[in-house]
Amino acid sequence: MTMTTFDFFWKRLFDIVFSIIGLAFLLPLIAVCWTVAALETRSNGFFVHERVGRRGKRIRVCKIKTMRPSSAARSPITAQNLAAITRSGRLFRKYKLDELPQLFNVLMGSMSFVGPRPDVAGYADRIEGQDRVILLLRPGITGPASIKYKDEETLLSTAEDPVWFNDHVIWPDKVRINREYFVNYSLLRDLVYIFKTILG
Repeated sequence: MTMTTFDFFWKRLFDIVFSIIGLAFLLPLIAVCWTVAALETRSNGFFVHERVGRRGKRIRVCKIKTMRPSSAARSPITAQNLAAITRSGRLFRKYKLDELPQLFNVLMGSMSFVGPRPDVAGYADRIEGQDRVILLLRPGITGPASIKYKDEETLLSTAEDPVWFNDHVIWPDKVRINREYFVNYSLLRDLVYIFKTILG
């Protein structure tokens, strides 16, 4: 069993309909979060970053800014950037409010509600063999791997070598989980993942 053209069609239709509904209700909250982030960071309250999307193509993902601006290069491992997170950013991250602008990405088709999280270059684009079926999926706001590793920042902050632990333990497990998601896909499971994410 694997995803069919029919599955991709209904998944995309679901994304379009519910991203429109979500934005209709959540735009005021997004505006409030943007204002708070802009005031605290004294910069644009949105953070737009490049990630690897469907079929390995680069996409631009929009989030509420949760870190202070810096000219220094930051690690792709968030646990190594904890000192830069703002007070409002901690709140936004705790309740996933920083993810809300990604509804625009879902509506425009670069992301989906459910799928693998969009990764920086050097991870998703180095997947090999049968695992590359994952790249047929649009990156998701949530998904089975995101739910399992919802406390990933805490987990990495306690690791002796966060980069090694991410690259050799967490990342391979995420690949396995996301491949299983592709092989065993159903719209009903997507709904379960969404509700699990909302309920925390």
